[in-house]
Amino acid sequence: MNNLFGYKKRDTWLNHTTGTAKLVGFLLLTTIGMISYDTRFLLGLGLFAVVLMQTTQIKYHEYALMLNLVLVFAVINLVMIMVLAPQYGTQLYGTRHVLFGSGYWSITQEQLFYEFNLLLKYLFSLPFAIILLFTTNPSEFSAGLNKIGVPYKIAYAFAITLRYIPDVQSDYHTISLAQQARGYEISKKASLKARAKGAVQIILPLVFTSLDRIETISQAMELRRFGRQKKRSWYQEQSFSRRDVSVLVGSVIIVGIGIALLLSNGGRLYNPFK
Repeated sequence: MNNLFGYKKRDTWLNHTTGTAKLVGFLLLTTIGMISYDTRFLLGLGLFAVVLMQTTQIKYHEYALMLNLVLVFAVINLVMIMVLAPQYGTQLYGTRHVLFGSGYWSITQEQLFYEFNLLLKYLFSLPFAIILLFTTNPSEFSAGLNKIGVPYKIAYAFAITLRYIPDVQSDYHTISLAQQARGYEISKKASLKARAKGAVQIILPLVFTSLDRIETISQAMELRRFGRQKKRSWYQEQSFSRRDVSVLVGSVIIVGIGIALLLSNGGRLYNPFK
């Protein structure tokens, strides 16, 4: 099985960029992207994210599961918005161009345009998240968090989580094979009831295995007096280079473009209906 959020050492310029620079760039770009509703800016940001991701040599099968989960969540969210607030787009843009239907449940161009912008937000942020997770060593990532002000205990928790997600996935796969060898059918051929029963037989051992791992890690950290000091050093911490400065400067320039568009539009919205 392919590891979730699996860091792999690759010979790319983003892999050699420090975790702090990538983390700050990620926060800057995603923040301005979430603030802005300028479709032109979001499309440009999404295109930039896709081009940037092509340079990382990350294969599709490595992030396919993450992509599918995000798409499912995005579709559910957009459908719920359409059901619960079908006229929210008209309130935002101040106009009403009905495509079909009538009354409160009519479908308008403004609503579809608003939801298209929401979809762009999901699509542009996912490549940036993949780049950050798949090109950054977990220890370097936690060092970057600590460097920007996050307490080192919380930063270390992030590192442990990223390191042990692949182990949990491997345990799930091993337990699944063991349960299938005992006769529990969990493939698509089995009925829904049989698959649900088989899933329970996998989840329970997985939970107990994970709890045992947590206990082992906690004891090991206590024996090493983790958390006794107010500060700590990081083995994976790297000093800034020209590459890192370029990443930060480029992120600031993109944020500046986003802010300029906010001022030009007189707010967060780009309104093509007026």
